[in-house]
Amino acid sequence: MVQRIHAHEVMQMMMDSGVSYSKESLAQEMTAKYGSQARFFTCSMENMTAPELIDFLEVLGKFVPKGQGFSTDKSKLCSH
Repeated sequence: MVQRIHAHEVMQMMMDSGVSYSKESLAQEMTAKYGSQARFFTCSMENMTAPELIDFLEVLGKFVPKGQGFSTDKSKLCSH
């Protein structure tokens, strides 16, 4: 069965880790944590792969610069 993960869970993982990510390192961590078959969703999008979710979150401005890469913070989470 394919695991479905909400984007907020990924963003919380990013905040908890304290790590500065690149798109590639974030996709690798998502695959390691959730599996290569996991699909991600938001309030408006469904069935995204890890790279698709990362691109979607980037377009929405959900990432903040950190070191040589990016992370996220609580202000970027929607409240629903």
